[in-house]
Amino acid sequence: MCTLGVLVVVTGVAGSGKSSLVHGSIPAGAGVVSVDQGSIRGSRRSNPATYTGLLDPIRNAFAKASGVKPALFSANSEGVCPACNGAGVIYTDLAMMAGVATICEECEGKRFHASVLEHHFGGRDISEVLAMSVTEATEFFGVGDARTPAAHAILARLTDVGLGYLSLGQPLTTLSGGERQRLKLATHMAEKGGVYVLDEPTAGLHLADVEQLLGLLDRLVDAGKSVIVVEHHQAVMAHADWIIDLGPDAGHDGGRIVFEGTPADLVAARTTLTGEHLAAYVGS
Repeated sequence: MCTLGVLVVVTGVAGSGKSSLVHGSIPAGAGVVSVDQGSIRGSRRSNPATYTGLLDPIRNAFAKASGVKPALFSANSEGVCPACNGAGVIYTDLAMMAGVATICEECEGKRFHASVLEHHFGGRDISEVLAMSVTEATEFFGVGDARTPAAHAILARLTDVGLGYLSLGQPLTTLSGGERQRLKLATHMAEKGGVYVLDEPTAGLHLADVEQLLGLLDRLVDAGKSVIVVEHHQAVMAHADWIIDLGPDAGHDGGRIVFEGTPADLVAARTTLTGEHLAAYVGS
């Protein structure tokens, strides 16, 4: 598969077959990075720091500064709070009702044994670092005594995908579909894939974050990647190099390509529902 270096948006009404077309036409494998909104595997103790591998350079930095084992700073090691097993909360399952989570009284939600919290790096203990937002941590690990290039590089990718507001230790179970997809994208950005396939990456994003996402897509394309996005957000459609619009309706009345061309051509033609909506957006 050749790398075209373009941003292609596949759009259309809900149920028109967008995802089926993309995933059925582009086989997964070498050179193709496919990122969807599916669940992320992990335990209740999993968080952005563990999922992205960010915790590894953080643990190593704490261990080097304190002269102890890196494993002490893992949520799955001997250093965790014995009462909550590193979750920070105690889960109580109620037979006929939803379970209840309460802050662990032993560690006060800090997840680690008190002796672990005596070790500091850059003036912070491990629980304080995991409570940082991505934005705060990017600054913390970027300069001064706490400068850690390996951690900073991962944090920069999380910022690039619009997740600067997430805390490093936030449970993955609390993330939305759009947040999960962008977290997956951040982990894949260091790979050498030539084609990126994204499924509605703007889901749940604030307008300012959509602009940031568009900047990221531009950087991928400028780097020679081809980016294929299944999306209905007008800002993404207007930003595309090429649009494939499916329809004319959903289900049995969908699955056909009703337009293919540039955003400007789609607006000029106004022959589809997508074209009408995009024309109204561009004209606003």
